[in-house]
Amino acid sequence: MRASRLVNLLLLLQARGHQTSAQLASELEVSVRTVYRDVEALAQAGVPIYAERGPAGGVRLVDGYRTRLTGLTSEEAEALFLSGLPGPAAQLGLGTVVAAARLKVMAALPPELRTRAARIQARFHLDAPGWFQQAEPMPSLELLASAVWEGREVELTYRREEHVERRRLAPLGLVLKGGTWYLVARSKGEPRTFRVSRIEDAVLGDVFERPADFDLAAFWAASTARFEEAQAPVEVVAQVQPGCREALERTIGPTAAATLRRVGRASEDGGETVRFRHESMDIAYLDLLRLGGRVEAMGPEELRERLVTAARGLAERYGVASRAG
Repeated sequence: MRASRLVNLLLLLQARGHQTSAQLASELEVSVRTVYRDVEALAQAGVPIYAERGPAGGVRLVDGYRTRLTGLTSEEAEALFLSGLPGPAAQLGLGTVVAAARLKVMAALPPELRTRAARIQARFHLDAPGWFQQAEPMPSLELLASAVWEGREVELTYRREEHVERRRLAPLGLVLKGGTWYLVARSKGEPRTFRVSRIEDAVLGDVFERPADFDLAAFWAASTARFEEAQAPVEVVAQVQPGCREALERTIGPTAAATLRRVGRASEDGGETVRFRHESMDIAYLDLLRLGGRVEAMGPEELRERLVTAARGLAERYGVASRAG
C-alpha cells in the first residue's frame, strides 16, 4: 500500500536524518524513481521534505521536523481512521487535505497503533449514500463551504419545484444527511434549511457576525424532529401475494417493516393480509406503487384511491401507446 510506504519513508527520515535515494530505495525495496515520486507526494501533503541531487545529495526533512501525538489509545486511533468520509470531503474541496492529515497522523502513531489503524483502513469502508442514488449536481458546494468557514454572506438563486427566487443568506453550517447536502443559513433573521442541489448562481458577499450561541447540531436535531412530527403516520392494510412479503419489507424500509403484522390467517396459497404503520401517506403511496400488482392496498381509502388513479392513468397511457404502435 502506498500510504504505508509513505509513512515508512517519513519514519526513516525522522530516525536517520539525511539518506541517499539509493539507501531509501534499498530500505523500502522500491526503485529510486519511486522514492522520488513518494518524496513529491509527501511534499504535496505539506511535509517539509526535499531532495538534493549530486554526489552528496539525498533526501532530508527540514531540521527539527517531527510529527508526534501523545496519549492516543488504540480505540481512539481506530475510531479516527474509521470516521473519515473521503467522498464528502472531496465534495467540499478537502480531499487532499484529509488525505494529508491522515498520512501525518499515521506517521505519528506508535508502531502498535499504526498497525491497528492500517487494519481499520483495509477492512472497513464507509459509503454514505443509499443504493442507486445518483450524485446530485452541486456546483456551489465548495463556495458555500468557504462562506461557512469565512463567515461571509452569499447571494444565490434557489429553485423549489417550479418556483425560482433570489436570496441573500448568512451561512451557518453544512449538513450531510443520507447522502444529501443541506445548507443551514440565516434568512430574514431566522435559521433555515436549504437543499444544496437546488442552489444556483451563488456568489460570496460581505462578512457577517455569526451568532455566538448558535449550535448547528442542536438546530439540526430539532429541525429534523419537527419535520418527522409533521409527517402524519398512516396505518396501511394490504394484501400480499404469495412469496412477496420479503419484497414488501425491503421496499417499506426497516422502521415500517418492524410494525408489520399479519391480519387473520394466511391463505392456502401463501398469500396474506398485513397491517403496518408507515411514516406518511405520500411515502406509503410511492412504496406500494413500486410493488405493482404484488401488493394490493386495502386501506386507508385515500391510499387505495390514489393507487387506483395511478393504475388507470398507466393503463390508459400504455393502451394508447400500444394501439399507436
